[in-house]
Amino acid sequence: MGWKSKGLEPNSKSFVTKKWTLLLCIGCFCAGMLFSDRMWTVPEAEDKAASRGPGFKDDRLRLISEGCHPILKHVQHEPKNVLGEVSKTHNAIQTLDKTISTLEMELAAARAVQESIINGSPISDDMKIPETIVKRKYLMVVGINTAFSSRKRRDSVRATWMPQGEERKKLEEEKGIVMRFVIGHSATSGGILDRAIEAEDRKHGDLLRLEHVEGYLELSAKTKTYFATAAVLWDADFYVKVDDDVHVNIATLGATLASHRSKPRVYTGCMKSGPVLAQKGVRYHEPEHWKFGGEGNKYFRHATGQLYAISRDLASYISINQHVLHKYANEDVSLGAWFIGLDVDHIDDRRLCCGTTDCEWKAQAGNICVASFDWTCSGICRSVERMKDVHRRCGEGKNALRTATF
Repeated sequence: MGWKSKGLEPNSKSFVTKKWTLLLCIGCFCAGMLFSDRMWTVPEAEDKAASRGPGFKDDRLRLISEGCHPILKHVQHEPKNVLGEVSKTHNAIQTLDKTISTLEMELAAARAVQESIINGSPISDDMKIPETIVKRKYLMVVGINTAFSSRKRRDSVRATWMPQGEERKKLEEEKGIVMRFVIGHSATSGGILDRAIEAEDRKHGDLLRLEHVEGYLELSAKTKTYFATAAVLWDADFYVKVDDDVHVNIATLGATLASHRSKPRVYTGCMKSGPVLAQKGVRYHEPEHWKFGGEGNKYFRHATGQLYAISRDLASYISINQHVLHKYANEDVSLGAWFIGLDVDHIDDRRLCCGTTDCEWKAQAGNICVASFDWTCSGICRSVERMKDVHRRCGEGKNALRTATF
């Protein structure tokens, strides 16, 4: 039976509207819940931002303005920290370098002693390796080059510008100035010459014995051995070599060298550049003249041999590299050659080579000379007889060392 037969024909339009109205309500409700959940999270975040204070919003803006890499914010504050770290690293490297240099010098000294033992050579008391102690710092070590035949010259120096006995020890302790006559051994070990020197040293205690065989043609080797030995025995700012026929004002020398303490690698003296003598038989003949070019050429600048001084760094360099440093016929040329390829401050100071005639009026004018000698004799002519006279005319005074401060 159909709907029409019963008289109950439904309104199809009304039926469809109710059904879809229900579905539409449900859909709207779900959509509303979803939309409401998304929208209300922003106010909640803003409330939290407000509760954290006004700075939070500024930080967010700053973070956005600096991009997606917040580490950049910290990099802007790094330079000061980086400079500090670089400075610390530099200091650490310097300390390490000094430690290595000290260890290398101690190793060189140990090798020298070992070679002496193997070769059967006598070992000087100064060269014996002491117990591990902290070395004191000295201003300078003054090595006075001398020979077996120069006893009278040594006595003339002792009677004038070199303090003796307790005064010399006090000079070391209070002023940091070490003074020694420098001499090696004779070709006949333990012979009469060596015994005479040993007796003299027992009397005065002012000799430094080197592991070196004496000889005029061996001055370059002696100079090298002296600096290498002195650098191991004494930790000084400067090391001086002077001949035993030269007059020296020690206080003036100390003040002069002290003024160069802040400079690294100092080599000071009266700089010269003499001719290279190729002719055999003449004084100061250079057997290796061909290395310096053609005939008539001159040497490179180097300090004259009567007196010169080098700083700690250069003495250490000689000590470490002594086995490979070439020796020329003239010791002052050899020393200059060892430094020619290094970054060295060559200081030409004419007060280190005054004449014995002009040192007097310079002293009277208040410009006291460091060293005085006669160029014609490469030292003070007849120094044994004239040293006291030069000291009287050109000396700095009895109280100069006592009142000096370095």
